[in-house]
Amino acid sequence: MNKSPQLARRQALLAQMGRGIAIIPTAPERQRNRDTDFPYRYDSYFHYLSNFSEPEAALVLIGGAQPKSILFCRDKNMEREIWDGFRYGPEGAKSAFGFDEAHSVTKLDELLPQLMANQPVLYYTPGLDSAWDARAMTWLNAVRAQARVGVTAPTDIRDVHTLLDEMRLIKDAGEIATMRRAGSISAEAHCRAMRVARPGATEYEVEAEILHEFRREGSQYPAYGSIVASGPNACVLHYRSNDRTMQDGELLLIDAGCELDGYAADITRTFPVSGKFSGPQKAVYDVVLAAQTAAIAEIKPGNTYNQPHDTATRVLAQGMIDLGLCKGPLDALLESGDYRRFYMHRTGHWLGRDVHDCGEYKIDGEWRPFKAGMVLTVEPGFYIREADDVPKEFWNIGVRIEDDVLVTDDGCSVLTAGVPKKTADIEALMRDR
Repeated sequence: MNKSPQLARRQALLAQMGRGIAIIPTAPERQRNRDTDFPYRYDSYFHYLSNFSEPEAALVLIGGAQPKSILFCRDKNMEREIWDGFRYGPEGAKSAFGFDEAHSVTKLDELLPQLMANQPVLYYTPGLDSAWDARAMTWLNAVRAQARVGVTAPTDIRDVHTLLDEMRLIKDAGEIATMRRAGSISAEAHCRAMRVARPGATEYEVEAEILHEFRREGSQYPAYGSIVASGPNACVLHYRSNDRTMQDGELLLIDAGCELDGYAADITRTFPVSGKFSGPQKAVYDVVLAAQTAAIAEIKPGNTYNQPHDTATRVLAQGMIDLGLCKGPLDALLESGDYRRFYMHRTGHWLGRDVHDCGEYKIDGEWRPFKAGMVLTVEPGFYIREADDVPKEFWNIGVRIEDDVLVTDDGCSVLTAGVPKKTADIEALMRDR
């Protein structure tokens, strides 16, 4: 019988831990207002190891000669299930998810000091949640209080996320399949946006079409708050209002991706509201597309994380010179950093269970090399605000193009290729609205 990916991950983490105890709680429910909560979303680390989606739960791993995984979760409660839906309960969760033990979460404070006793290392991540920090220190002090009867407490506290970050950075075949599907759903949502956008419509109307497509295709949530930014709003990197009426002759920048089974997609496309790029818009857009194309070509095993960024930045800076927005020579512009007036962010980030996913970008002070199974975004941009020293035809042109890229054994694969990004292809799609 094949073991589940979550069981294999727990075993891999236990092997790295050696003797010690790890505590990984899920996320708490968050109050939105008065007696209404935000839609619940589990903690990514907890779900990576458990596949258990209910709130009020914690995973405890005991390493050593007899490793053990223990789930603490809510009790089975038929009355609460009438109001809130199905609960596994400890016994049901133990069987369904392959834990060695499962207990009521109400017994956590009673059992944790017993489980921590005589363990040399506590694997925990302090500082993320003050309530959990207080509980962990209470358990630790309860074990310390038994010193006179020969019980020892952990003397070493290590960040369990450090081990999990490296595990999560390399995606397995199942994770890649899910991310490819999330990319496909998100790509179709962007195509839908291109088909419905028009002068006189509002940004939120386009956003609604995107969210409709996400859910229609089985995504549980958007992976982050969608950016639907028209005209001058496209020059605001984290624009969120999405309430402006779109005008003829403007660009619309959309940064949106779905979450599917705990994994995020992240796509940005920029296109003309009218369906036809103006000359200046196309000139800026083509620079960004050339920068992205060059950056993606740098993604392969052995190259380092910063190479795509450096490559994209050179292409963008040269484009700024060619368009008369910056003065050369190129190397001097790069050294001075004056190009940052029009391009002020990095070219990408790790992607996975979180949109800005875990994993170090440098190892021992050096940019880390790519390895097969890593997934990252590639998202160069060019943002030109209104200014006296900027030609008027470029005012309020904001362009970003973003795709999700998987590092493969011999190069890379774009997971979000289902939405067009060449100007001719975008215009063709929009002509068929």
